[in-house]
Amino acid sequence: MSQKLNLLSFKGNIRILHTTWFAFFISFMVWFNHAPLMSVIRDVFNLTAQEVSVLLILNVALTIPARIIVGMMVDSFGPRRMFSGILIFSSFLCLFFAWAQTFEQLALARFLLGFVGAGFVVGIRMIGEWFPARQTGIAQGIYGGWGNFGSAGSAMALPALALWIGGEDGWRYALTATAVIAFFYGIFYYLSVTDTPKGSTYFKPKKVGGMEVTSKLDLTLYLIMSMPIYGALALLTWKLSPKGMGWLNEQVVIITYASIAIVYLYQAMHIIKVNKDIFSKEVPDLFRYQFKQVAILDLAYMVTFGSELALVSMLPLFYIDMFGLSPVTAGLLAAIYPVMNLIARPGGGMMSDKIGRKKSLVILFSGISVTFLLLGQVSETWAVPLVVACTILCGLFSKGGSGAVYAMVPLIQRRMTGQVAGMVGAYGNVGGLIFLTVLSFVSPQVFFMVIGGTAATVLLFMFIFLEEPKGQTAEVLEDGTVELIDVT
Repeated sequence: MSQKLNLLSFKGNIRILHTTWFAFFISFMVWFNHAPLMSVIRDVFNLTAQEVSVLLILNVALTIPARIIVGMMVDSFGPRRMFSGILIFSSFLCLFFAWAQTFEQLALARFLLGFVGAGFVVGIRMIGEWFPARQTGIAQGIYGGWGNFGSAGSAMALPALALWIGGEDGWRYALTATAVIAFFYGIFYYLSVTDTPKGSTYFKPKKVGGMEVTSKLDLTLYLIMSMPIYGALALLTWKLSPKGMGWLNEQVVIITYASIAIVYLYQAMHIIKVNKDIFSKEVPDLFRYQFKQVAILDLAYMVTFGSELALVSMLPLFYIDMFGLSPVTAGLLAAIYPVMNLIARPGGGMMSDKIGRKKSLVILFSGISVTFLLLGQVSETWAVPLVVACTILCGLFSKGGSGAVYAMVPLIQRRMTGQVAGMVGAYGNVGGLIFLTVLSFVSPQVFFMVIGGTAATVLLFMFIFLEEPKGQTAEVLEDGTVELIDVT
């Protein structure tokens, strides 16, 4: 493979990169297709502000566990089948939402559409299979950064399409168009890609039901790091409870809390069952990896992608409330932040390839800490261009950080790349939920300071615990022979 990526080529691994980032683009377009049309949907269904908030929350609720589940499935069934299946399945869910007749139908469809947000995990495994360690950072960055732009694609295209179609159902046909695109691209993707380059082996986990770890200490850390994922679901339930938005009654809330606890305990039992061998025998050094690497990447993505989800949600109102800008102006200034994914995330991946995984994350997290703490000092006396410049700096560092995180994910353990990517991705959604919950209790300045302080804490963990991937990892072929995979 060439040392440089020729992005104008549509052959070999570059073709896989382009077809896969576009699959991710479509999945994000479908996942967030409601946002630019929400004002029309609100008027058609006479929704209250609370009901609108419920739809926005439900849209991300299922994504958290779905990324864990899809991570396991992609390792077992391969990214070709999984991404095709997710796109085709989501097209029918999209149609359900587009032609819903009641708020309850809207809510159920939006909740189920959170599943399509797990498509991101699938592409991480696909890109990891097709690109060597020296190129994985830039390739993963392009995949994540360009695919993430799907939400902006919806925002730019769907209102205009609905207006062009016209009539009271114009918005429904605009949403239907995204369903049609997802359906046919799902078929196209299945017919045009393979899970690995010709002659390469697709390594699968030896056991299904949980990530394999290689020591008892790692097993304990894995169980602990699984808790916040279920805690985030409990937090979502609390936000919908009588103490929050009041959408769920007390009885349903108690049942939901109990169900979340039972699911966690069930998953914990499966994790222990998958790893029961470590209690009776040592894992050979050749096959060992350290779960602390996964834990640090979980926390890192919680900050980088979590802050992105939170800022995308709050920046327009921040500009309106603090500086008295018009909604149109505020929306345009806020849109600068997500658009930077196009360059910052690939830039973070490229930086990781060039100077090293740990060094890149340390530099980028230093920038995240400083810029968010600086943004926490903003007041009404600041010039708006200066505030926008600060958010751009925050975006460059945080989105670059996301690229650097996923530059390292495929280098931990090849056969479990999907599961690692799923857990890290779930933590991104957990971060968004936590930061938005914090924002509901404090001022924007304190909110920014909390993100900066969290980033500084994760930076300290990186200094102490994170290790640069070196040498090779080992995987066992079906005939029992061992294959070594470069991670340097």
